[in-house]
Amino acid sequence: MKKLFGFLKPYAGQVLLVICVLIIQAYCDLSLPSYTSDIVNVGIQQSGIDERVPEALAEEDLGVLLMLAKEEDRAEIADAYQKSDESYDYDGTVMTLKEEIKENEDEMEKLVEKLELPMVMAMMLEETNADGVTSGNVADTAGAGAAAQEKVMESLPETMTEQAAAAYIRSAYEKIGLDLDKISSSYILVTGGKMLALAGAGMAASILVGLIASLVGAGLGRNLRKDVFRKVVDFSNGEFDQFSTASLITRSTNDIQQIQLLTVMILRMVLYAPILAVGGVWNVFHTNVDMSWIIALAVALIFLLVAVLFAVVMPRFRILQNLVDRLNLVSREILTGLPVIRAFGTEAHEEERFDQANRELTRTNLFVNRAMTFMMPAMMLIMNGISVLIVWVGGHSIDAGTMQVGDMMAFIQYTMQIIMAFLMICMISVMLPRAAVSAERVSSVLESHTMICDPKLPEELPECGRGELSFDHVFFRYPGAEEDVLKDITFTAKPGQTTAIIGSTGSGKSTLVNLIPRFYDVTEGSIRIDGRDIRKIRQHDLREKLGVVPQKGILFSGDIASNILFGRPDGTEEEMKEAARIAQAEEFIEAKNHKYQSPIAQGGTNVSGGQKQRLSIARAVAKHPDIYIFDDSFSALDYKTDTALRKALKEKTADSTVIIVAQRISTILHAEQILVLDDGRIVGKGTHGELLENCPEYYQIASSQLSQEELSGSRKEAV
Repeated sequence: MKKLFGFLKPYAGQVLLVICVLIIQAYCDLSLPSYTSDIVNVGIQQSGIDERVPEALAEEDLGVLLMLAKEEDRAEIADAYQKSDESYDYDGTVMTLKEEIKENEDEMEKLVEKLELPMVMAMMLEETNADGVTSGNVADTAGAGAAAQEKVMESLPETMTEQAAAAYIRSAYEKIGLDLDKISSSYILVTGGKMLALAGAGMAASILVGLIASLVGAGLGRNLRKDVFRKVVDFSNGEFDQFSTASLITRSTNDIQQIQLLTVMILRMVLYAPILAVGGVWNVFHTNVDMSWIIALAVALIFLLVAVLFAVVMPRFRILQNLVDRLNLVSREILTGLPVIRAFGTEAHEEERFDQANRELTRTNLFVNRAMTFMMPAMMLIMNGISVLIVWVGGHSIDAGTMQVGDMMAFIQYTMQIIMAFLMICMISVMLPRAAVSAERVSSVLESHTMICDPKLPEELPECGRGELSFDHVFFRYPGAEEDVLKDITFTAKPGQTTAIIGSTGSGKSTLVNLIPRFYDVTEGSIRIDGRDIRKIRQHDLREKLGVVPQKGILFSGDIASNILFGRPDGTEEEMKEAARIAQAEEFIEAKNHKYQSPIAQGGTNVSGGQKQRLSIARAVAKHPDIYIFDDSFSALDYKTDTALRKALKEKTADSTVIIVAQRISTILHAEQILVLDDGRIVGKGTHGELLENCPEYYQIASSQLSQEELSGSRKEAV
């Protein structure tokens, strides 16, 4: 979770806005049960009368209240009313509450305290005397004194006191001819209108939160993909050895998608749940404190359920993402190696390998989903059980007169809102463990230490430099390896000369040239270009000097022109055609219908191996670098094309430093300097003829490729 919230730091402003809107939404949702309670308690049971003291009543009724009131309160009660100028369907005099009293809350509270008991007592007298209130009854009750009145009040629950007072006001209104049905309908309609307004406001808030959450989630996913891609692009070969390509693809797509989805859910539901729960608990305690233990019981059961599910499912989510990696790896291997699989007829074996990875992923997914599907019926059981418990306890409270029907309905709704809040969190818990694992996997990429870094104070390459390359006692060991791959390599490659590197398979030829563009850094010693250590130069500046043709030709989707000018996008058409001509690619390009605009498929799968290699060489030539590096880049060419290419290349690179890694002696015959590698060491250095005389390892390689006449001729030339 810490990683997930860490990703949200740049969006703190939007998150704060979401919280504010969620508070508004929660206020709207939490207000609805209280209005439902008011409709039942006031609109239906009290005929829409929500006043705590009568605003109009018959003069004789006021006289009864005065007689039942305490002696010291009678003057203030009488002073609060005046004769009404309005007409009523009543023959007697009607007294109405003064406007200044209505508008003064403090005065109204005082009046309620003074009239509450007299109204209850008057209502009780009406119920005990079906013929009405007699002066004798009133006099007897009034004469009982304050002590008797307090005793009456103590014997009645608060809710019954309120209902009795409301019943008295209703009878007083009915006596003076007020239309109680109209009052009730008006109250229900007004309250219902308020509920509709709150529901509309809540819906608008919900839509706004959804919009902001979607924008934040999409922005977070976009930025994470960008950051991961930038980080991966800066990886050296050492980091690629640590993270497989299939895993990096999964982390850049599936894992970030999990984080993005959970981000929307966090903003939409996780943040809303505690706000709703706290507000619900607050309202519950203001509705009925005696039943609050039911909420505690529900929350405890939910927490127990979630804890059990997390303990069972959480370990499986980590396995799940690793299985996704595994399935991607197997799929990628099979699709990439499909020609080889068909050639060797191993389709059945590969299908079984894919099915096994697929079954393992499916089995784990089924376990997780089955465990999480148990959550919903369990939650519904808790919700329904709690509802039954509330009705049972609330029914007894209503029967005892300590709760009204509307209050019980409101309590049920508040309880359901609280449980729903926890249910939201439980629903998120399905995605939370997997997203947490995904966040860790993405963070491991973003927080990984890149071995190859630019220096804090980089040096500039000299403007007059021509690309002289020197290795000074270079040692290299792959990360985690026990032995050095290259040992004490020392040589200088000068501009205008070709330096060839040859040796048996595994002798370290490709590793040596991979050190020049800093795909790896040397373990000991130094590599210098024009006298500058390449570790003290910016990687971009270093690679601007280099034209690299890798051992495996790689082309990009686009067309031939974009691939040739890949390293020099601002190159001219003449430079592009010259590079193709030098690389001996012009002939097959001109034979295509669209020539240089002919499409190239991803990976160059629509051209042959030799054509791919020639286009890779043309790409390096078009860049006009100071140093050319050809890592066994002529292996797919026939002898005639190889000879023509090297002749044209010799003219083009007359002022450049050329490094050639080759397996064929014919490719390096005329190199000014040949290095012979064996087990990571230079065992021979010189020209072709010199090495035939002085280097047994070189002679062994040459004798396996050249005839005795060619070997003899080369020796005579050397002499």
